[in-house]
Amino acid sequence: MRHFDFSPLYRSAIGFDRFAHLFDAAQLADAQPSYPPYNIERVSEDRYRIAMAVAGFDRSELDLESERDTLKIIGRKAKDEAAKTFLHRGIASRSFEHRFQLADHVKVVSASLDNGLLNIELVREIPDTLKPRKILIDDVTTVGAANDKVGFLNRQAA
Repeated sequence: MRHFDFSPLYRSAIGFDRFAHLFDAAQLADAQPSYPPYNIERVSEDRYRIAMAVAGFDRSELDLESERDTLKIIGRKAKDEAAKTFLHRGIASRSFEHRFQLADHVKVVSASLDNGLLNIELVREIPDTLKPRKILIDDVTTVGAANDKVGFLNRQAA
């Protein structure tokens, strides 16, 4: 496995520490849990869906938490009181915790549990202040007339 040293980045760039942290986390992907299985789907340009197979879990056993740039999904399976004898056990029923790193301005908008699938809807909402805006170019004669009017109004107020 290849390891990257990001210390030069920390010395010369400000605000990119999250980016380096994401690279470090990606290198540890082998250590990430694979249970329960899930899909990440891009529904449209700014909409995403996480579908997680949580068969056997009740709504009361699932918790979703969104804090800053992290979505945390926790499944706590209640202890089964009755001892069961399985001839074959292929359905996992263990507790889990799964974390997803969310990009800037990505928010969880809803979650639903349907037929054993936990569906989490996400949307990227870029604030208006960060969106590109069109700047009109005024005509020189219009700008001159507007400046004359402002100057006239300022002289009147004085």
